Amino acid sequence: MKLVVGLGNPGRQYEGTRHNVGFAALDVLARRHGVDWESARAEALIGKWRAGSTLLAKPLTFMNLSGRAVLDLLQFYKIDPQDLLVVVDEVQLELGRLRARPSGSSGGHNGLKSIIGVLGTENFPRLRIGVGRGDMRRDLADHVLARFDAAERPIIDDAIARAADAAETFVREEIVAVMNTYNRKDDKTSESEET
Repeated sequence: MKLVVGLGNPGRQYEGTRHNVGFAALDVLARRHGVDWESARAEALIGKWRAGSTLLAKPLTFMNLSGRAVLDLLQFYKIDPQDLLVVVDEVQLELGRLRARPSGSSGGHNGLKSIIGVLGTENFPRLRIGVGRGDMRRDLADHVLARFDAAERPIIDDAIARAADAAETFVREEIVAVMNTYNRKDDKTSESEET
């Protein structure tokens, strides 16, 4: 069984913000495959996909407590961390860029930091969606909790759709295929970014 988790903050006031692109990618997946969200015993909304062989999840904790829900889901469904894909926003990537990795540090991301802390390992795949850093004089928390500008919307909508494509690739083919396909600096080329 595979588990694909999109991170974000619950509540209407956070919809459409940079920090919630993980939720947005999972919503695209759910719509594509006719997956209905339901409450889970963990603090998350879940949806079963591919005849129950894949679980989609959106933790209902705030971002910095995401690890609790992820651990509960892994334990309840007996899923190995290598079969987990976490989809998150990334301010260190230019807007619209994707980057997948099989493991690694949190890179300062509070959701990943929570998951690493609770699981006790950095060894789980993750997919980062570039939301850009914006004005360096602006507080980072304000930046990630802000909505996208009108000019940014088409770029991020495309990135969210490609992140959903990448999650589908992970479910079918594992993280290496995701890296080879989506870690490109320019989507018009086939050159893979070094890993």
